[in-house]
Amino acid sequence: MGSLDGKVAFITGAARGQGRAEAVKLASEGAHIIAVDICAQIGSVPYPLATADDLALTVKLVEDTGARIVARQADVRDQAGLASALQSGVDELGRLDIVVANAGIAPMQSGADGWRDVIDVNLTGVHHTVEVAIPTLVEQGEGGSIVLTSSVAGLIGVGSDDPGAIGYVAAKHGIVGLMRIYANLLAQHSIRVNSVHPAGVDTPMINNEATRQWLGSIAEKTPQEMGNALPVQVLQAEDIANAVAWLVSDSARYVTGVALPVDAGSVNKR
Repeated sequence: MGSLDGKVAFITGAARGQGRAEAVKLASEGAHIIAVDICAQIGSVPYPLATADDLALTVKLVEDTGARIVARQADVRDQAGLASALQSGVDELGRLDIVVANAGIAPMQSGADGWRDVIDVNLTGVHHTVEVAIPTLVEQGEGGSIVLTSSVAGLIGVGSDDPGAIGYVAAKHGIVGLMRIYANLLAQHSIRVNSVHPAGVDTPMINNEATRQWLGSIAEKTPQEMGNALPVQVLQAEDIANAVAWLVSDSARYVTGVALPVDAGSVNKR
């Protein structure tokens, strides 16, 4: 018996990284998965984004747990397309209980284009994800749990002066606002809303040449902004997935409106 038996989870950015880890973890706890990813490049992003092959591997890994999965390519910036992808999963799996708004980009050295894209994906895309899920969750009348993926950069002002980097911090802070207002708006329906705030996680968004170069430049200029309190340089995607799995489980049934750092003490250090 898993902690999420019979539940269905909708996860964006599920083709790799934290989204894949969350899909596999929730599936291992008994949930069926609706997995969405753009599987295409965004112009301002200086590292390769996920591909259809990445999403296919997520499908295999979820199925290996014994869970069912519906996977669709969709862009969180396109609310209608995202709603269609979600509905296809609900039609096949029968319900919706959990939403993990995980899709995000880090165009940290991309100028004005980076600002626009990161706000559109990391903030507006999260808004779209919650909005397309609300009607089904409310109509079912059985409550639910929503987790929004932010960052330590959603709690502290770290980064560089590039518009893409500033936009990243602004978007991740904005997610906290979304979480808090939705937690209040949806509480009457027994729908809980929380956010998670990882420090650096070993995923393709961080572990690539462009992001490593940017992080190196920040470390040279302001070394006090870098590093965690605990003696670990980088977290694993599974660490974040474990926190998400707890937040969406009945073990956290009265936890809502919380911004949860999963950061090896990074925020506390500052």
